Amino acid sequence: KQWYQRRVRADNKTCFSCCSDGNIAVWDLHNRELINQFQGHTDGASCTDISTDGTKLWTGGLDNTVRSWDLREPTQKLETYEFSSQIFSLGYCPKDDWVAVGMESCSIELFNVNTSITEKYQLQKHESSVLSLKFSSGGDWFVTTGKDNQMNIWTTPHGYSIYQAVEAGSVLGCDISDDDRYIITGSGDKKATLYEVMY
Repeated sequence: KQWYQRRVRADNKTCFSCCSDGNIAVWDLHNRELINQFQGHTDGASCTDISTDGTKLWTGGLDNTVRSWDLREPTQKLETYEFSSQIFSLGYCPKDDWVAVGMESCSIELFNVNTSITEKYQLQKHESSVLSLKFSSGGDWFVTTGKDNQMNIWTTPHGYSIYQAVEAGSVLGCDISDDDRYIITGSGDKKATLYEVMY
């Protein structure tokens, strides 16, 4: 079994791991043991994020779906959202009810998960698969990186492009400091790049 991505809950007690068989493994970090497994994706589960209040787990899969799980009732799968392409990256906006997904098809989609609102935005700037996605702590902007060597910064939720950088290799991952002042990326040429956010 191969692991694609992991996410640790804010209390640092639980870790969720995306598995190549489509399951989400739930680990007790203190006791170092598997305590649960969510089943739902019909192909590999590729990415995950947790809602700001810690009650929902979001997962994206190679089966072209995004799924949400209620962490208060771990056997209950809440919603399934269908897409036209495999999901490679995913993020939950800490400010509003927005989820963004980066796809194998180069597209990024933002959709509002509030059931009373049906807003959706599709963003195009990457020329290849969108490999990672991360919202700022404030939720006003987010970062995407791709196989096309690009790192892009977008506004939430309308997706206006506010910055783009091109690195020497595929940009495999990114993260943002808690104070939203720095972005770090890791690329396929074995380099990490640190960006200072000034606004």
